[in-house]
Amino acid sequence: MPENAQEPTHEENRHDQLTSAPESTEADAAPRIEVSEGENGATRIDIADDAPVRPSDPTS
Repeated sequence: MPENAQEPTHEENRHDQLTSAPESTEADAAPRIEVSEGENGATRIDIADDAPVRPSDPTS
């Protein structure tokens, strides 16, 4: 790697990995989770509303 080249970011590596398959699309690299910080400082992880695949209801 040239001296002035920067390492790819996590997001760039993720995008490259998720779009490298022959029939992949940009939608494959779309974020599927939303991370936020709650009022008490805890990290909250939610499945994105528009995620194509969602976890099933464990009670059913």
